Amino acid sequence: MVDLRSLREDPQTFREALRRRGRDPSLVDQALELDRSWREALQEVERLRAQQNRASEEVARLAPEARGQKIAEVRELAARLKELEPEVRRRREELERVLLLFPNPPHPTVPDGVGEQDNVVVRTWGTPPRFDFQPKDHVELGLRLGILDFERAAKVSGSRFYYLLGKGALLEMALVRYALDRLLAHGFVPVIPPVLVRPEIITGAWGGATFDPQQTYRVAEDDLALIGTSEQSLAGFYRDEVLDAQRLPVRFAGISWCFRREAGAHGRETRGLYRVHQFDKVEMFSFAHPERSWEEHEFLVSVEEEILQGLRIPYRVVLLCAGDLGTASAKTYDLEAWMPGRGGYGEVTSCSNTTDFQARRLNVRFRERGRTEFVHTLNGTALATSRVLIALLENYQQPDGSVRVPEALVPYTGFERVEPAA
Repeated sequence: MVDLRSLREDPQTFREALRRRGRDPSLVDQALELDRSWREALQEVERLRAQQNRASEEVARLAPEARGQKIAEVRELAARLKELEPEVRRRREELERVLLLFPNPPHPTVPDGVGEQDNVVVRTWGTPPRFDFQPKDHVELGLRLGILDFERAAKVSGSRFYYLLGKGALLEMALVRYALDRLLAHGFVPVIPPVLVRPEIITGAWGGATFDPQQTYRVAEDDLALIGTSEQSLAGFYRDEVLDAQRLPVRFAGISWCFRREAGAHGRETRGLYRVHQFDKVEMFSFAHPERSWEEHEFLVSVEEEILQGLRIPYRVVLLCAGDLGTASAKTYDLEAWMPGRGGYGEVTSCSNTTDFQARRLNVRFRERGRTEFVHTLNGTALATSRVLIALLENYQQPDGSVRVPEALVPYTGFERVEPAA
């Protein structure tokens, strides 16, 4: 949710922010008109209350035989207030509904653009492997190694689910523990959060007036929703609380299953593990001081890079353009790993500073020198197992069809290679 006072004082900045995101700037005018209407009704209510209070005081000072007319006036004012007060609430609710539609304004360093093609490569790391044999993609590798089974999963759950078997399952658990150990070294607090949350937690974290049914699974009977990332449940951890500024930043490492409908996905994006309905993820989440949140953003990106560098997986860092930002984000970096099966890079992590966008919607504040203000919240993928497994299998494949395990994972797996199934 945007700051209403800032919207009143500088509407042009918000119009420009909407334009940069490819949204209709007239949303600003709609909000300002609703704000004017609400304040007009509120002022009338306040005027009538003051008049009612004065009349009530006068009644007390009048002789009993002279009170009749003034009592009638008090009753008339009470009736008018009873009629107008619900209208004030209705207008305020309508204003808040429209304010919920505003995305977070992009940071000035975010490039202009309308979509993925306008994102900017900031830097690259590592060299894509050159194979002296015809490399396979992760789907073929997984089937030959006997660690992936999409066909049986489809019989049980439908498309875009999978079974991860044997050493494949051990690889996934090794990836989770490897990423978690990197975060523990940086002082993150490990958290296993709820995966079912209230719908307002989803919208509080990701924006909008209602959550996107194209992305989110809903359990209607219980008015709950499955998280698409632990960012959502972690964002609500301090809901309606005030933190001590000395505690900031508070850094959480969320470990959870994530669930996404991905209803609009198609083509090669849906092949194999790249865009599945359920996956395991280690997520970084930070509650930060507003004066230090941009420094915190760069720190989180550096941790993401540290994790991929430890696995020796080539990647590039991409700065998203304004039109490709998520609703809640003021600035986002993606890390894209080299995936030989795609013949290019594929997104494996994302790292965003949502400034005070989530904190306003979830009412998370901090206190400093006797004043309270909203914290800044940031999130970043430490490791999404399904995407990293793609890069690992494809980059570490060997001529004999086996896959070598990255050195950093061997202490967790207890084996150095995954051999083809007999």
